[in-house]
Amino acid sequence: MTEWLTEQGIGERRFVRIAGDEITDARIHLEGTPSAGELRQARIRAVRPQALASDGQVEFLLPGGAGGLPEGASAWIEVTREPIPGGEPWKRPLARVVEAGAATLAPDSESLPFPNPDDVLERAGWSDLLEEARSGLIAFPGGTLRVSVTPAMTLIDVDGVGRPADLAEAAAKAAAAAIRRHAIGGSIGIDFPTVSGREVRQRIGEMVDAGLEKPFERTAVNGFGFLQIVRPRRFPSLFELAADRPGFEARALLRQAARLVGLVRLDCHPAVAAALRPEWLEQLGRQVGGNVTLRENAALAISGGHASQA
Repeated sequence: MTEWLTEQGIGERRFVRIAGDEITDARIHLEGTPSAGELRQARIRAVRPQALASDGQVEFLLPGGAGGLPEGASAWIEVTREPIPGGEPWKRPLARVVEAGAATLAPDSESLPFPNPDDVLERAGWSDLLEEARSGLIAFPGGTLRVSVTPAMTLIDVDGVGRPADLAEAAAKAAAAAIRRHAIGGSIGIDFPTVSGREVRQRIGEMVDAGLEKPFERTAVNGFGFLQIVRPRRFPSLFELAADRPGFEARALLRQAARLVGLVRLDCHPAVAAALRPEWLEQLGRQVGGNVTLRENAALAISGGHASQA
């Protein structure tokens, strides 16, 4: 199994696995948010109709209940899902009540120095990965995957040319790779071209199986070409993070700027400028060893920000 690499950026921590000089798995943890697997001491806030706990700063949903503890009781909780961007209550972080002193093992990882002249992530396609997340479009030989995030599930639609069976098989490989690469969890629907023949549909399902790590469950490909997958959901996907475009683009701009030295100027859309927190700019200034100036430009696309030597 390829080891995880971690890169501590401004406002976020990036996790990747790289094989064959390409990113095979990636996720982003936002600074200041609970981390999956983390233990926290909290207080039970409610047991009905839905169990809730709070550590004084963050409120957690407890899908498994409060473990028999009454309201107001102190408890140790383990974060089982990081918060999902969006205002819906169910997108709050999830946790479970655990015994005091319980511990979970984090996956082995190697920390990458950042900034570093050897940009390992960029060489493996980090910028391309972000472009896929912001656009929802992923090209593969003969077609394109169109990824849409809905409250119920992440939908992957297959478009392309050629024989439906050939297109569906190529899309099965591409979809499985995209699910891993963008940390898509929960309920996932893939709409393949309609193909005839049970053997072909079975082969499409087997190709998805070969591209995904367990655990997950899936249905068979039905007669209309639809397949559903359910994977553990511990982190927001890159597509969900990209839905907060100003914040997503602000952190991407900071990563770009951190590689410069001395006086730095950031040119960006006003919405991105508003998302750049003062403490982030101060941290950037310390990294580059000079003052950071910010210039808003409404004519720029929201993803068109760039950093330059001032």
